[in-house]
Amino acid sequence: MDLSNLKPPKGAKHSKKRVGRGQGSGQGAQAGRGHKGAQSRSGYKRKRGFEGGQMPLHRRVPKRGFHNPFRVEYDIVNLDMLALKFDAGTVVTPDLLREKGLIASGGRKKVKVLARGGMGKALTVHAHKFSGKAAEKIAAAGGATEQLA
Repeated sequence: MDLSNLKPPKGAKHSKKRVGRGQGSGQGAQAGRGHKGAQSRSGYKRKRGFEGGQMPLHRRVPKRGFHNPFRVEYDIVNLDMLALKFDAGTVVTPDLLREKGLIASGGRKKVKVLARGGMGKALTVHAHKFSGKAAEKIAAAGGATEQLA
Protein backbone atom coordinates (compact mmCIF):
# COMPACT_ATOMS: atom_id res chain seq x y z
CA MET A 1 0.00 0.00 0.00
CA ASP A 2 1.29 3.46 -0.91
CA LEU A 3 -0.10 6.95 -1.52
CA SER A 4 -0.83 6.24 -5.18
CA ASN A 5 -3.54 3.68 -4.49
CA LEU A 6 -5.32 5.24 -1.47
CA LYS A 7 -9.07 5.70 -1.99
CA PRO A 8 -11.82 7.02 0.31
CA PRO A 9 -14.24 4.34 1.56
CA LYS A 10 -17.28 3.56 -0.59
CA GLY A 11 -20.06 6.10 -0.01
CA ALA A 12 -17.79 8.76 1.49
CA LYS A 13 -17.66 10.85 -1.70
CA HIS A 14 -20.71 11.87 -3.70
CA SER A 15 -21.46 14.64 -6.13
CA LYS A 16 -23.18 17.79 -4.92
CA LYS A 17 -26.92 18.14 -5.57
CA ARG A 18 -27.18 20.61 -8.50
CA VAL A 19 -30.65 22.07 -8.21
CA GLY A 20 -32.32 24.29 -10.78
CA ARG A 21 -30.50 22.72 -13.73
CA GLY A 22 -33.48 21.29 -15.64
CA GLN A 23 -35.25 17.95 -15.85
CA GLY A 24 -32.17 16.01 -16.92
CA SER A 25 -30.44 16.68 -13.59
CA GLY A 26 -32.91 14.53 -11.66
CA GLN A 27 -33.73 17.58 -9.50
CA GLY A 28 -35.87 19.50 -11.96
CA ALA A 29 -39.25 21.20 -11.31
CA GLN A 30 -39.40 21.54 -7.49
CA ALA A 31 -35.70 20.70 -6.84
CA GLY A 32 -36.48 18.28 -4.00
CA ARG A 33 -38.58 20.81 -2.06
CA GLY A 34 -41.99 19.27 -2.70
CA HIS A 35 -45.09 21.22 -3.75
CA LYS A 36 -45.89 24.70 -2.41
CA GLY A 37 -45.83 25.63 1.30
CA ALA A 38 -43.37 27.68 3.32
CA GLN A 39 -40.51 25.19 3.06
CA SER A 40 -40.61 25.24 -0.72
CA ARG A 41 -39.99 29.00 -0.83
CA SER A 42 -36.65 30.76 -0.58
CA GLY A 43 -36.01 32.62 2.67
CA TYR A 44 -37.93 30.08 4.77
CA LYS A 45 -36.76 29.89 8.38
CA ARG A 46 -38.42 27.67 10.99
CA LYS A 47 -39.53 29.53 14.13
CA ARG A 48 -37.90 28.70 17.44
CA GLY A 49 -39.94 25.97 19.16
CA PHE A 50 -41.82 25.03 15.95
CA GLU A 51 -42.95 21.40 16.00
CA GLY A 52 -44.28 20.92 12.48
CA GLY A 53 -47.67 22.47 13.20
CA GLN A 54 -48.22 20.48 16.40
CA MET A 55 -48.95 22.72 19.38
CA PRO A 56 -45.47 23.59 20.71
CA LEU A 57 -44.40 22.44 24.16
CA HIS A 58 -44.21 25.96 25.61
CA ARG A 59 -47.90 26.44 24.70
CA ARG A 60 -49.04 22.95 25.81
CA VAL A 61 -47.69 23.24 29.35
CA PRO A 62 -50.11 24.94 31.76
CA LYS A 63 -49.00 28.21 33.29
CA ARG A 64 -50.06 29.30 36.74
CA GLY A 65 -49.27 31.95 39.27
CA PHE A 66 -47.06 34.98 39.23
CA HIS A 67 -43.28 35.24 39.39
CA ASN A 68 -42.20 38.41 41.16
CA PRO A 69 -38.93 39.61 39.59
CA PHE A 70 -38.28 41.91 42.57
CA ARG A 71 -38.53 39.19 45.25
CA VAL A 72 -35.71 39.33 47.81
CA GLU A 73 -34.56 35.90 49.00
CA TYR A 74 -32.99 35.36 52.41
CA ASP A 75 -30.77 32.69 53.94
CA ILE A 76 -32.50 31.66 57.17
CA VAL A 77 -30.73 31.24 60.52
CA ASN A 78 -32.54 30.23 63.71
CA LEU A 79 -31.63 31.22 67.27
CA ASP A 80 -31.03 27.63 68.40
CA MET A 81 -28.25 27.28 65.78
CA LEU A 82 -26.67 30.58 66.84
CA ALA A 83 -26.70 29.46 70.49
CA LEU A 84 -25.19 26.10 69.50
CA LYS A 85 -22.36 27.42 67.29
CA PHE A 86 -21.24 30.64 69.02
CA ASP A 87 -19.90 31.54 72.46
CA ALA A 88 -21.35 34.35 74.56
CA GLY A 89 -20.15 37.83 73.59
CA THR A 90 -19.45 36.94 69.94
CA VAL A 91 -20.30 39.43 67.22
CA VAL A 92 -22.15 37.31 64.63
CA THR A 93 -21.87 38.60 61.02
CA PRO A 94 -23.00 37.05 57.72
CA ASP A 95 -19.35 36.28 56.87
CA LEU A 96 -18.94 34.42 60.17
CA LEU A 97 -22.16 32.49 59.49
CA ARG A 98 -20.79 31.42 56.08
CA GLU A 99 -17.52 30.39 57.69
CA LYS A 100 -19.35 28.19 60.23
CA GLY A 101 -21.51 26.66 57.47
CA LEU A 102 -24.84 27.98 58.76
CA ILE A 103 -25.66 29.64 55.43
CA ALA A 104 -24.66 28.84 51.84
CA SER A 105 -21.11 29.86 51.04
CA GLY A 106 -21.57 30.48 47.31
CA GLY A 107 -24.72 32.59 47.26
CA ARG A 108 -24.72 36.19 48.35
CA LYS A 109 -28.28 36.19 49.69
CA LYS A 110 -29.28 38.41 52.57
CA VAL A 111 -29.57 36.89 56.04
CA LYS A 112 -32.73 36.68 58.14
CA VAL A 113 -32.79 35.54 61.78
CA LEU A 114 -35.85 33.59 62.96
CA ALA A 115 -36.93 32.75 66.53
CA ARG A 116 -36.89 28.92 66.60
CA GLY A 117 -35.34 27.65 69.83
CA GLY A 118 -34.09 29.45 72.89
CA MET A 119 -31.33 31.98 73.31
CA GLY A 120 -29.32 31.59 76.52
CA LYS A 121 -26.26 33.61 75.45
CA ALA A 122 -25.67 37.31 74.94
CA LEU A 123 -24.72 37.66 71.26
CA THR A 124 -24.47 40.72 69.04
CA VAL A 125 -26.09 39.65 65.76
CA HIS A 126 -25.64 41.56 62.50
CA ALA A 127 -28.23 40.53 59.87
CA HIS A 128 -30.36 42.05 57.14
CA LYS A 129 -33.65 41.15 58.82
CA PHE A 130 -34.97 39.83 62.13
CA SER A 131 -38.36 38.38 62.97
CA GLY A 132 -40.07 40.23 65.82
CA LYS A 133 -39.75 37.31 68.27
CA ALA A 134 -36.10 36.72 67.36
CA ALA A 135 -35.18 40.34 68.16
CA GLU A 136 -37.10 40.07 71.49
CA LYS A 137 -35.35 36.82 72.48
CA ILE A 138 -31.88 38.18 71.64
CA ALA A 139 -32.56 41.34 73.68
CA ALA A 140 -33.99 39.27 76.58
CA ALA A 141 -30.77 37.19 76.67
CA GLY A 142 -28.72 40.42 77.00
CA GLY A 143 -27.60 40.53 73.38
CA ALA A 144 -28.05 43.13 70.65
CA THR A 145 -29.31 43.17 67.08
CA GLU A 146 -27.97 45.32 64.28
CA GLN A 147 -29.83 45.50 60.98
CA LEU A 148 -27.63 45.65 57.88
CA ALA A 149 -28.60 47.58 54.74
